[in-house]
Amino acid sequence: MQASTLQAQGLSLGYGDRRIVDDLTLTVPTGKVTVIVGPNACGKSTFLRGLARLLPPSSGSVLLDGKSIHSIPSREVALRLNILPQGPIAPDGITVTDLVSRGRHPHQGYFRRWTAEDDAAVTAALTATDTLALAGRAVDELSGGQRQRVWIAMALAQRTGVLLLDEPTTYLDVSHQVEVLDLLTDLNETEGATVVMVLHELNLACRYADHLVVMKDGAVVTAGPPGSVLTETVVEQVFGMRCRVVPDPVSATPMIVPIGRHRIAA
Repeated sequence: MQASTLQAQGLSLGYGDRRIVDDLTLTVPTGKVTVIVGPNACGKSTFLRGLARLLPPSSGSVLLDGKSIHSIPSREVALRLNILPQGPIAPDGITVTDLVSRGRHPHQGYFRRWTAEDDAAVTAALTATDTLALAGRAVDELSGGQRQRVWIAMALAQRTGVLLLDEPTTYLDVSHQVEVLDLLTDLNETEGATVVMVLHELNLACRYADHLVVMKDGAVVTAGPPGSVLTETVVEQVFGMRCRVVPDPVSATPMIVPIGRHRIAA
């Protein structure tokens, strides 16, 4: 697996006449975990869709390995970059193995048949996500955490160097959120994959990100290592919330402690 380079240059995106992302330029650090945070409706998911070529830009471009992603054939893009959208829906009754096997479709081409290499990739993905024991079960019978691991297994089976994920921890309890983020960090550290994901939970974003991108109103406010960019001033400016930023006692990364109107120590 070789990580591709990914850049946005002057990227503007929207739906109809409504512009969501405006003139955004960003270089995604290759081989690192990048987390995008920001308030609701600030353009995080739209930006991710633009990076994945799911949404054509109104201006600017996305460069994959230095070339406009829209100039690269779809199958070739699918061999380098993969996106896991928010809340994906599996076909009724599909088994775990069949769903994960779909990650190998870009490798099939027009004439290439299923091979031992494909079997190995599926087995490795199931093993990495601790879902091998679920292989024969229907996806719709699984818990939320199990289903999310299976979807990630499908993405792993595709064997791309860049993996984009839109809120992969949504609807999961805290233990499953940590489990999924640990799994993605394992993928980054063992395979060298570039991981880009949108998260809502700021403290988990700071703990797991090598590179943090803070967005507001369709633009990047600041980007860099979490310890450098997520300050009390930035949190108030972007999220409209007063807080204290203290070291996380587990990871020593920034931990945001909200300040409300009640339960404040004298």
